[in-house]
Amino acid sequence: MNRGLFITFEGPDGSGKTTQIERLRSFVEKKGYDAVLTREPGGTAISEKIREIILDRNNTEMDPMTEALLYAASRAQHVAQVIKPALESGRAVICDRFIDSSIVYQGFGRKLGDCVRIINEYAVGGCFPDITFLLKVDPEIGKGRIRPDAQDRLDMEKLEYHRAVYQAYEELEKNDPDRIIGIDASRGIDEISNEIKSHIERILG
Repeated sequence: MNRGLFITFEGPDGSGKTTQIERLRSFVEKKGYDAVLTREPGGTAISEKIREIILDRNNTEMDPMTEALLYAASRAQHVAQVIKPALESGRAVICDRFIDSSIVYQGFGRKLGDCVRIINEYAVGGCFPDITFLLKVDPEIGKGRIRPDAQDRLDMEKLEYHRAVYQAYEELEKNDPDRIIGIDASRGIDEISNEIKSHIERILG
């Protein structure tokens, strides 16, 4: 193994990403990989501080471009400090959200357009996922799974915003079917997990 395996999870909050990420870690470790679990925004001390600013419920005045640039800054640090070194050492990186989140939440949801993709391509420096699992669940259902007191600044956005984000995810899936694998997240945990594992088996050959 000269280069590791880079796996990302996307989808609405409340879609069950955390549960599936934990299950996948055990699976890839059995396949001989040392697995690194991480998240965005976050993953490093600097990136976690940026996360606090982005998601703080009190920062209601944040400009959409400020939000997009903060996500990209967090991601640049995360890639440089954690993701690239792990992949170069042959480890498997499993990340809760990555560049696709910025494209749908800021590019589409905030209507900033293609500049978000361009900014983030600089941020990741050529480091892209090998496979992305898009856990698909109706945004209203996902939002309903998060307690009101546990909702962050983006969770608190109106349902229309989350529906626009979800439609953008479906568009990304359609445009990049070789990388982005849509998973029906309304099913049982075991059924979802087994489908994810089958795709990893295919990649590993």
